Amino acid sequence: MLARQRQATILDRVRAAGGVRVTELAAEFGVSDMTIRRDLDTLHEQGLLAKVHGGATATGSTDEPGFHAKSVRQSAEKAAIAGHAAGLVRPGAAIALSAGTTTAELARRLVDVPGLTVVTNSLPVAEILHTAGRPDQTVVLTGGVRTPSDALVGPLAVEAIRSLHLDLLFLGVHGITERAGFTTPNLMEAETDRALVEAADRLVVLADHTKWGTVGISSIVGLGAADVLVSDDRLAPQARQVIDEKVGELVIVTGTGRAAGQETTR
Repeated sequence: MLARQRQATILDRVRAAGGVRVTELAAEFGVSDMTIRRDLDTLHEQGLLAKVHGGATATGSTDEPGFHAKSVRQSAEKAAIAGHAAGLVRPGAAIALSAGTTTAELARRLVDVPGLTVVTNSLPVAEILHTAGRPDQTVVLTGGVRTPSDALVGPLAVEAIRSLHLDLLFLGVHGITERAGFTTPNLMEAETDRALVEAADRLVVLADHTKWGTVGISSIVGLGAADVLVSDDRLAPQARQVIDEKVGELVIVTGTGRAAGQETTR
């Protein structure tokens, strides 16, 4: 088994059981304790689990990694997801991009779309479009309180968003489960994201496969609120089945890091 496959299996164990022990994993995979510790180090550095003495546990529902820490995770998958999402944007549209590293990746692909109006509560998204965007684009940055993930949240952001009417929202999320829906580890960010959802005619969620099974402390909206969910081809079959039954359309982008293809269900 390749290290990447073993680490994915370890992460599944942690999410299902809440924790794992080094000795048990080493026996299960037939490798040394040191190999398992290196796997746990890798997953810990990516913010996907918390190392403890003798093993690892799931990260807390309020843990919120910074923007830079998240930006280096699943970069190929995020690029493929953003590439598909960019194809949904038409010239002259009024859209919103929530905070997140995948939405920032999408922003880089929208700099040449003419006449675009983009509303965002993301400082990185606003900076990308301000620096590289066309002169006929309009970028609206909400006010608010800055979070570790460089989002602007809180009453100022919510009030600014509530007066708007948008064609499309691209929403990045921290986690997805059948019961909790789309979640975030920041209570004020959940409220801000809900305001964005209410202001938009259509909701497109951008989420790589690692978001499945992760739960933030606060739900944004249920799975049924999404018109489209775009994910990558490493999304587990169980997750695909659940999501496909709930969302309007599930798009699985394949060929991550290569020439991208796509599989659309429903």
